Amino acid sequence: MSQFTRLIRFESAGKILFADLASASSKVPSPGTQITAYASFEDLVKKEKPQEAVVDKLLAPLPKTDLPIYCVGLNYRSHAKEASLNIPVNPPVWTKPFASLAAPEEEIAMSRYCASNFPDWEGELVFVTSKECRDITPEQANSYILGYTVGNDLSCRRFQMPEQNGGQFYYAKAFDKFAPIGPVLISPELYKTDGTHLTTRVNGQVMQNVEIKNDVVFSPSQILSFMSQSTTIPAYTAIMTGTPSGVGVFHKPRRFLQHNDVVEVEVDGIGVLRNKIVFPDGQESPM
Repeated sequence: MSQFTRLIRFESAGKILFADLASASSKVPSPGTQITAYASFEDLVKKEKPQEAVVDKLLAPLPKTDLPIYCVGLNYRSHAKEASLNIPVNPPVWTKPFASLAAPEEEIAMSRYCASNFPDWEGELVFVTSKECRDITPEQANSYILGYTVGNDLSCRRFQMPEQNGGQFYYAKAFDKFAPIGPVLISPELYKTDGTHLTTRVNGQVMQNVEIKNDVVFSPSQILSFMSQSTTIPAYTAIMTGTPSGVGVFHKPRRFLQHNDVVEVEVDGIGVLRNKIVFPDGQESPM
């Protein structure tokens, strides 16, 4: 049995609290809403010391936020095709530092450095581990998944170009606030493999739209098993599972993020992750 239904993490009067929206149909509370909350994820699971609290600001729905965020590349056939790359035998894996984590509805204040180096979106399904694991099989992996949420693997494309940095991933994606995650973490039982779509919109325009099952290469259980070989993966690690076609760098003409763009990433049954992009002094992207 799941420890929660739809987990949120939020700020209230300067404190960080957790709550379970309980019903799959419950709306994500807006600022000013009063709900039953707990001081820690452990208290929520045990239903100990409940308190009434007013939501001031939603935060990324992760029980632990001082861990690196794992990312997977080339995990959608359509994205590999648009990038003119082969589908890999094993999933490419890298991490973002925990300082890259950002909240739902948070304004992403990009530095002048990031704003001028082709910032782009990547809508992604994210899963979170429930306990420490090492050397697990794909068949075992589902029992190590705490839940599913939504992410945006923001990237500065200039630093992925082979002539600039050999095509590496980490530096292009590791900047502060480049990993928005949320708004809720749903239990594994609520996540439906069949018919679930991932959609990314920029200022309301659909940029990415795919039925995940029909396009994805490696499932969450395959990803977690591969990551865990001879490697200890801590409990509550967030793992971004890759993006489908439709990222800005492959639009014709190329379309990169601009000052005041609003990016929405939606996964059916989980919700909408929304963030506004803000450049210093309203600076324009170079393309």
